[in-house]
Amino acid sequence: MHQVQMDEHGAPDVLHLVEVPDADPGPGQVAVRTAAAGITFVETQVRAGQPPWPGPGPALPTVLGNGVEGTIVAAGPDVDQALVGTRVVTATGGLGGYADRVVVDAAEPVPVPEGLARGAAVALLADGRTALALIRAAAITAGDRVLITAAAGGVGSLLIQLARAAGARYVVAGASSPRKLEVARTLGADVVADYTSPGWEEEVQAETGLLHVVFDGVGGDVGNTALDLLVRGGRFLAYGAASGTFTGASGIERREIESRGVEFIPGNTLVRTADDNRALVEQGLGLAAAGRLQPVIGQMFPLSKAADAHAAMEARATIGKTILVPG
Repeated sequence: MHQVQMDEHGAPDVLHLVEVPDADPGPGQVAVRTAAAGITFVETQVRAGQPPWPGPGPALPTVLGNGVEGTIVAAGPDVDQALVGTRVVTATGGLGGYADRVVVDAAEPVPVPEGLARGAAVALLADGRTALALIRAAAITAGDRVLITAAAGGVGSLLIQLARAAGARYVVAGASSPRKLEVARTLGADVVADYTSPGWEEEVQAETGLLHVVFDGVGGDVGNTALDLLVRGGRFLAYGAASGTFTGASGIERREIESRGVEFIPGNTLVRTADDNRALVEQGLGLAAAGRLQPVIGQMFPLSKAADAHAAMEARATIGKTILVPG
């Protein structure tokens, strides 16, 4: 089997393909032949040695990646052999996903509904679960004015659709290029804003008035500016840190946010249990299979070109979800 290994932190070219013995399932496990592996922006930060959280990253050498879709090709001796041949999507326990074969606990994979194209299920694994949990926590009602930063990314592109379906009066999409803003419009955004342009927040307020909900996937200056657009009683949901820092990362910052009369909701607290996690994944897959949620897969790279995929993501040149495909 082949996997993308990282022996040191650094530029994307520290990622390199290696051949290793096949991973075989032990008791209580299954092996999945990978059809598509997902990449998250956080993984580019971990690779660079700059994760947006304190403390060390994974021990080196390591294989990044926490989500694959594919087919179960082997089952452990105490596992139902009828699972072999099932198309599934699965987390890998935090690492090991950049590979053409993975081994996971047999209870972990989720069956993929009929009709989903390659990559759709893994695009909905972490990102779909996150977007659905955020929408649930935001409790959007008719008349709410909603801003989504990083709106053309994997989570943001789903949030546009979900906020629209929840009945938001205005869905405002913030992104960093005309191409990304056009994608946001096609997904249902009423208003778009390039937050690399000075005064973008004033343009948003002039068009929509103050906002009720902000979903922030950027953090840093963009997140802090978005905070100023919220009404008292508004909800600020921090789900990403593409800038390198989460909005409201410290207790002092959170208390300052809450002193404005804004409810601060950290995205990493919203999935309640392992059962809740699985239910959210199944919900996302079901919505996609029914044609009610469209994962945006902007680009696919061969597994051997994982370094190119990371470079494209860091250059902000990607749209929606970035996928690695073996072979």
